[in-house]
Amino acid sequence: MSQVRSRGEVLARQLQSWVPLSAEQTYRRQEYLEFLGERGESSLDREGGSDHLTASCFIFTPDFRKLLLCFHKKGQFWVQLGGHIEGADATIAAAAERESREESGLDSIRMLRGAPFDLNRHELASSFGRCRCHWDLGFAAIGAGDPRTSDESEDVAWWAVDELPERVPWDFRVRVANVRAELSR
Repeated sequence: MSQVRSRGEVLARQLQSWVPLSAEQTYRRQEYLEFLGERGESSLDREGGSDHLTASCFIFTPDFRKLLLCFHKKGQFWVQLGGHIEGADATIAAAAERESREESGLDSIRMLRGAPFDLNRHELASSFGRCRCHWDLGFAAIGAGDPRTSDESEDVAWWAVDELPERVPWDFRVRVANVRAELSR
């Protein structure tokens, strides 16, 4: 008989078994494991505190030459799609996929694995309300089609991975490079 595990326990196991390619991601992995250990399931809930986990998705075209980005209304920059984890999300990867579908309007999104490829903790401006720090879990997927904007974005567009827009977070290009390296393993 198998034991049912919580989403936080599943995530902790995924992170424990992942050996990131970059030293920075290795350091982040340890921070995330400590955060999960301290906060447990409440770390997945935006109501559980101003610091919490979020789920995002780097959606590539099937040839991996383009990446789907949204122009975030609150942040005023181009970034991968994603958002808060909801109670109805069976897994963290399911949250990333749901957010991606909601924000992109794409029907065709195929997640590449159930574990994250990228970890990024970032402080938030006051425009984000009571959220002060997002501990983002970046997943990867393949998508196709013409995207549509949502209530949370001003624009959604495919960008060549080697020609990303100027208005991205300061570390975004490194994050994309790390995800691409992880994908090429």
